[in-house]
Amino acid sequence: MLKPLGDRVILEVQEEEEQTVGGIVLASNAKEKPQTGKVVAVGAGRVLDNGEKIVPEVKVDDLVVYDKYAGTEVSNDGEKYLVVRANDIIAVVE
Repeated sequence: MLKPLGDRVILEVQEEEEQTVGGIVLASNAKEKPQTGKVVAVGAGRVLDNGEKIVPEVKVDDLVVYDKYAGTEVSNDGEKYLVVRANDIIAVVE
């Protein structure tokens, strides 16, 4: 498994198949990029210039909403993940 560094968080993107009213399934390149994901790993946190550490507010298994164009897509063991900074996460779904 991947271990994020600093204030980075690894997400498993929640893919949703989109279907129109007429039953047509849209191609993946015609869909909007998903903005929700499940947290699979959290880094230790960001260290400020004064030495204070800010720990990310999310934890493993949280379902989160993140900025539309945030992160870097990576693959590990055939699975696709998104690595984002903690400040790119805008909400936790409860």
